[in-house]
Amino acid sequence: MRILVYPHAMEIGGSQLNAVQLAGAVRDLGHRVTVLSEPGPLVRTVHELGLPHVPIPAQRRRPSPAVARLLAKVVAARDIDVVHGHEWPPVLEAFAGACLHRGAAVVGSVMSMSVVPFFPRTVPLLVGTEQIRQAAVAAGHQRVGLLEPPVDTDSDHPGVDGAAFRAEHGLAPRVPLVAMVCRLVPELKLEGLLAACDAVGELARTGHEVQLVIVGDGRSREEVAARAERANAAAGARVVTLTGEIADPRPAYAAADILIGQGGSALRGMSFGKPLVVIGEQGYSELLTPDSADTFLRAGWYGQGPGSLGGGVPALRDALAGLLTAPGLRAELGGYARELVLRRFSLRNAATLLEREYRAASTDPVARPRQARDAARAAATLLRYKIMRKYQGLRGTVRTDDANATPVLAAARDRKEAG
Repeated sequence: MRILVYPHAMEIGGSQLNAVQLAGAVRDLGHRVTVLSEPGPLVRTVHELGLPHVPIPAQRRRPSPAVARLLAKVVAARDIDVVHGHEWPPVLEAFAGACLHRGAAVVGSVMSMSVVPFFPRTVPLLVGTEQIRQAAVAAGHQRVGLLEPPVDTDSDHPGVDGAAFRAEHGLAPRVPLVAMVCRLVPELKLEGLLAACDAVGELARTGHEVQLVIVGDGRSREEVAARAERANAAAGARVVTLTGEIADPRPAYAAADILIGQGGSALRGMSFGKPLVVIGEQGYSELLTPDSADTFLRAGWYGQGPGSLGGGVPALRDALAGLLTAPGLRAELGGYARELVLRRFSLRNAATLLEREYRAASTDPVARPRQARDAARAAATLLRYKIMRKYQGLRGTVRTDDANATPVLAAARDRKEAG
C-alpha cells in the first residue's frame, strides 16, 4: 500500500514520536510510506528512518483549508491509498482533502484523553485506552480500535549507557536519580512537574540522597524552573536540574534509577527497565506494580485524584522514598516494567495492527452519501466549537488543548459512569 502519515506536531513528544516510529515500522512491513508534517526536531528522525517527507508551514490555521488542498494534490501525485492523520486537525484536513475529493481512505489516531465531538464518525478511529474506545463507540463512532502507545523495545532497552548523561549535566554519579521526560506545558503535565520538584526537595531536606532531572521544554518552563529553584533552596543544594529539550532522550532514561511519567513517556521509561511512578492531576500518583498494572492497562498511564498512598506531594514523596531506600525493589519493579512492555507494547505488534487497519479502511470504504452527511455534521459542530473558543478568548477562559483539559476529562468520565 501507499500510505501518507500526517503527525499533528513535530516537537519532541510521545504521541508524535510514536507516529514517526510507526511510519518506519509499517514501511518495514513492505509498504510505501511518506510523512507530511510541519517543521520540528522530529523531521530529523523522519530523514534518519529514510522516509520521504512533504513539508507544510508551521504557522497555519487548524484545521487548514490550504493543507487540505495540498493533501489532495499529494494523494493524487503519489497515488496514495490511505492517509493516517494523528489527532483531530490532521484528520479533518485529510477527510476534507483526501477522502471527499480524492477517494483515498482516511484513518485517524487520537492519543489525547478524549475525542472531540466534531471528529468525523465515519473515519476509522484508533485510540490509546479501552476506556476511551468505549466512550467513542458510545458517541457514535462506527469503527474504533485500540492502539496502545507503542515502544521501540529494540532501541529503548536496559543496555543503553547513561553515565555520560549524568556527567554532561552535572548529576552526581552515585546518588539515586529520579527523571521526568515530558513537555513542560499546563495541560496534564504541569501539576506533576511541580509536585515532583516539591517532593524531591522535601526528601533531600530530610536527609535522603536523591536528585531529580527534568528533560523537556514548553510554555511552562519558567514556572517549573522557579519551583525547581525553590526546592534547591530548601535542600541547600542543587537537587533539581532542568536540561531543556533533548532530541534523543534515551540517555536520560538510561541514567535514571526511578522514572516519574505518564502516557508514552511512562512506557518508554519502562522499556529501559526502570521502576515507574505514574503521575496525573488532582494529586494523583501511583507506583506501577503487578497489582496496579490492570488499572493502567484499562484506563491509560494517567490518573486523577488520590492514589493508594493518598494524594498530592505527600503521596508522591512517600512513593519515591519507598524506592530510594530499597534498591532490590527498584530492580524487581524495573524488571517487571520491561517484561510488561515487551509483552504488550511492542512497536512491531503495533505496526502489524496498523497494517490490518489500513487494509480494512482501503478495501471496505464508507458509502459517499454517509461521508457527506458526516462531513456536514462535523463542519457544523466545528463551527460551534470555533465560536465558543472565540467567546472564551474574549472572556480570557480559553483552553489551549481542549482534548486534554481537565473539565473535558471529567465530563468524559461522567458520561461513561452514567452509561
